[in-house]
Amino acid sequence: MRRAALAVFAACLATAPAAAQPREAPAPSSAQPREAPASSSAQPRDQLTIGITQFPSTFHPAIENMAAKSYILGLARRPMTVYDADWQLTCMLCVRLPTIENGDAVPETAPNGNPGIRVTYRIRDDATWGDGAPVTADDLVFSWTAGREPTTGMGPAEFYRSLHRIEVIDARTLTLHFDKLTFAYNAINDFHPLPARLEKPVWEADPRGYRTRTLYDRETTNPGLWNGPYRVTGVQAGASVTLERNPAWRGAAPAFRRIVVRTIENTTALEAALLAGQIDMIGGELGLALDQALALEKRAANRFRFHYQPGLIYEHLDVNLDIPALQDVRVRRALSAAIDRRQIVDRLFEGRQPVARSFVNPLDWMADESVTAPEFDLALARRLLDEAGWRPGPDGIRRNATGERLSLELMTTAGNRSRELVQQVLQGMWRQAGIEVRIRNEPPRVFFGETVSRRRFQGLALFAWISSPENVPRTILHSSEIPREETNWSGQNYTGFRNAEMDELIERIPLTLEKEERRPMWRRVQEIYTSELPVLPLFFRSDAHVWPRWLDGVRPTGHLAPSTLWVEQWRATQ
Repeated sequence: MRRAALAVFAACLATAPAAAQPREAPAPSSAQPREAPASSSAQPRDQLTIGITQFPSTFHPAIENMAAKSYILGLARRPMTVYDADWQLTCMLCVRLPTIENGDAVPETAPNGNPGIRVTYRIRDDATWGDGAPVTADDLVFSWTAGREPTTGMGPAEFYRSLHRIEVIDARTLTLHFDKLTFAYNAINDFHPLPARLEKPVWEADPRGYRTRTLYDRETTNPGLWNGPYRVTGVQAGASVTLERNPAWRGAAPAFRRIVVRTIENTTALEAALLAGQIDMIGGELGLALDQALALEKRAANRFRFHYQPGLIYEHLDVNLDIPALQDVRVRRALSAAIDRRQIVDRLFEGRQPVARSFVNPLDWMADESVTAPEFDLALARRLLDEAGWRPGPDGIRRNATGERLSLELMTTAGNRSRELVQQVLQGMWRQAGIEVRIRNEPPRVFFGETVSRRRFQGLALFAWISSPENVPRTILHSSEIPREETNWSGQNYTGFRNAEMDELIERIPLTLEKEERRPMWRRVQEIYTSELPVLPLFFRSDAHVWPRWLDGVRPTGHLAPSTLWVEQWRATQ
């Protein structure tokens, strides 16, 4: 949903997988259902096993964005600020949210002469790393220092650029000086404290190689890396992560002694594991597609609770604009016009997913219905391809003047049944327009960790972005965010989109404090997006959460922040 603060659903992974980690105990393999009500004499449940469809390619909080990583790290880390389930900005690691009204945020003139702001945060006195060391201002200063160095490859780059100075007041208090006054001046959701005493020596030894040498991947079970209610105690690369209660955690006590997050990339196998009792629940942020969940609910509603959470989850096709055929906007418009989105939604999802006009979700206030919605028009698609010089060949596939076939590669995450079905439907629709599409899929950690993040896909990439409310799409649309080797592949503009007017709007929107003054700029952003089509919109997803009937307290957000950030509110009722 990797951040404008985005996370690839992906987001959201080029570091080496964790190695030499303690192996966890195997999950129960009994074929007997586990949802039967417990008797009054039964022992309290002390383990929760969650199934998701992806495995993180790195556990470092600030390197790359991937939904699997965000979901797991939500159990073991706490950010400074976050948008909650009510879509309100709130403190997690800080004492109170700084505002201009309460005096903790004060506008000032930045060194560049622009309006800036200084924002003071105090870290909670009970914030502690898992080895007992306090979370301090030094941990944020180190994160900022490493993030400002381009070769480190940490993101979001613009945040580190605009934060030009940190003033340490005391061990728990610091003032951030920004050279821009934005409407989201106090949202530092992506500013991750990193344990300086552990990570700083690794970074100083080799900033460029840090992303593959970080302790988050080499010593993932080191308790000093984690400051949440749980800490990672075991990793089976590509298969599972085991987390146990963090003894140093000073917040509300979590209900379960141990949580195991299992990765089952094939959604059919994921469903089977749930029904066999090998997992207790399926995390909606990375679980079953809506069609699969609806079908399962008809068979198993008496065994599980099903919750469908609409949200800022944008299913789309990234277009690699380095591919010569796709550089012609007429070809991109033809691809869009040949997609019958309504048919896809009706046939595969019982009409329960809204068709996307652009990347802006109808749930967000700046969605503009005056922007032209993509419509299915096969005749228009064929005419545009004719105008672009692609004429039908004897086999129906179009060719240009040199005889080159209009053949494109379409990739997504292997094992995701819903996306694979969408791929097949798209392949057939584009074939009617004379476009040949070759389907090639990869495991998520390879797809996101190498192929997408380094822009190696040879055509179109199908995945989802997850965003926060009124998310300015800098990392996915600004030309400075195109991943490049010299910036160690940071940035999420995987399409390679470059548009001077879009860049200017992305710069201006955050600086415009009045909501109504931002509205026309947001409209223009959506107009450029739907006209230039660096990305082909499909639909907005609803997450399907499947919980055991004995589990209460899970509250999905419908945006970038995973439900696991509030795991201490989860309770077993039986």
